[in-house]
Amino acid sequence: MNDSTKVLPGLTATPDCRSAAAVLNRDCFCNSVDRERLRRALAEGQGGGVSLAELLSGRPHLFSQTQVYVARSHLDFMAELIAAIERVVATDAWRERVLVHAPAIARHRAAAAGVFLGCDFHLGVDGPRLIEINTNAGGALLNAKLLRAQTACCTPPATPPDRAPEARFVDMFREEWARARGEAPLLRIAIVDQAPAAQFLAPEFELFRQLFEEAGIAALIADPGELSFDGQKLCCRGQVVDLVYNRLTDFALGEPGNAALRAAYLADAVVLTPHPLAHALYADKRNLALLTDEAWLQAAGIDDADRRLLKSGVPPTVEVLPERAESFWSSRKQWFFKPAAGYGSKATYRGDKLTKRVFAEISQGGYVAQALVMPSERRLLVDGAEQNLKLDLRNYVYRGAVQLVSARLYQGQTTNFRTPGGGFAAVFAVGCGSDCR
Repeated sequence: MNDSTKVLPGLTATPDCRSAAAVLNRDCFCNSVDRERLRRALAEGQGGGVSLAELLSGRPHLFSQTQVYVARSHLDFMAELIAAIERVVATDAWRERVLVHAPAIARHRAAAAGVFLGCDFHLGVDGPRLIEINTNAGGALLNAKLLRAQTACCTPPATPPDRAPEARFVDMFREEWARARGEAPLLRIAIVDQAPAAQFLAPEFELFRQLFEEAGIAALIADPGELSFDGQKLCCRGQVVDLVYNRLTDFALGEPGNAALRAAYLADAVVLTPHPLAHALYADKRNLALLTDEAWLQAAGIDDADRRLLKSGVPPTVEVLPERAESFWSSRKQWFFKPAAGYGSKATYRGDKLTKRVFAEISQGGYVAQALVMPSERRLLVDGAEQNLKLDLRNYVYRGAVQLVSARLYQGQTTNFRTPGGGFAAVFAVGCGSDCR
């Protein structure tokens, strides 16, 4: 994030940073990404890096060419809300409640906290609203590189970002290791996902491998089927693995191909991050309903200030139960339906787009209904024509602190990285002279 202060021609200077950000998102048509600088940023690191052509091959809409502007007060509010959620999650009452419906493996206590928590927001008419929380949010390193490729747009030239985001990421992994292993040296990290070369964000895996290697930590990218556990050590291709950076979406490690990783994790033979406990504490969508349950929050001893933050920042969310099917169907246009254990917008539905057949499946349970918050928009030029793209904001978070904020631009119901002109976009803060939340 960078502060923007220049006034776009035709924009009246105002202390209301929300209005200023909205005008910039509507009227600034700059292509702000210097592709050569982006290529150099991606090519840094041991081994020569990933060329831009390789990165974008088959991924033409991974990066948008534009910036997104967000009021500083909105960024501050998101950070305050995230810190409040961290305080709630830290309570014994929260842990006891959410582990009731979690898989057994989530009860295994882990010393690691969990890297790259992703808190996703829409900018609603009343400000930022939390849409969901994910425990293996992708894109942080790609967005750190993207920040370093920004040029002057409708704002003054930004101070070139240093390596601070990347350095913070390395420090985070070292902290995860130290929380579990103290002063023992961290020698090797495995970045693990199912068929990693086929994943859409596979280029980021390679960038992380390079980043770790540059920091003096051996690193490799692996499918979980390449792991083996002998009862004492987790190995990959004959090499002992100390820490696994987990990009799997099998959050309970229940699939047969994840058996070695599961066994090593339960034996505390490897540091796994993020892990099943983190998913249960943060990312199960039923947790959103608990965060909006005022009676439960009060009974759990959550203080007034945090309850106010939650009420203003988390849209009302309720669990879908068969006995309430008729009520949900009649009010479906005001809801967005999400599977409790879902991820990546899979099997999610806007109520006004639902068919009776699909709703009949949803109403059997396993879903939550969240009050619909329409996303804000970024107008840009695509092939010379003006287009309005929806946007959401992703906060990359570690232990309750925001490390980086990025935007995703798209058309359609959910983010998809298939929209011309869309993709990841750098976020610039628009300051104001007074609190305009």
